[in-house]
Amino acid sequence: MKKTLVLGASIKPNRYSHIAVNRLLDHQIDTVAFGLQQGKIRKVQIKTNFDDFQNVHTITLYISPKHQSGYIDKILHLAPKRVIFNPGTENPELYEILDNKGVEVLEACTLVLLATGQY
Repeated sequence: MKKTLVLGASIKPNRYSHIAVNRLLDHQIDTVAFGLQQGKIRKVQIKTNFDDFQNVHTITLYISPKHQSGYIDKILHLAPKRVIFNPGTENPELYEILDNKGVEVLEACTLVLLATGQY
């Protein structure tokens, strides 16, 4: 499987982003994580610097639309093939920007996609 970046990863085990990292690892998906706090989820180090990422196929978002604007250039620089907007992260303006760059936009739940074999 191609590399997935969990954008908005949390060290708190009850957060969906934390659960997503674990489920991605359970499915043997190469996983990297970005968050506001450094930490570790199993073998994945949560990074706080976007320069640490490259060759990312999928970005799965766990940040609210009001905070996404600060990441648009960074997302575009990574040139992902797909961006998943999890519940609560929906952002039609960003959909359009990504679509114009040829990036697949999915309004879906990463956890459901993994559980149903659609990831």
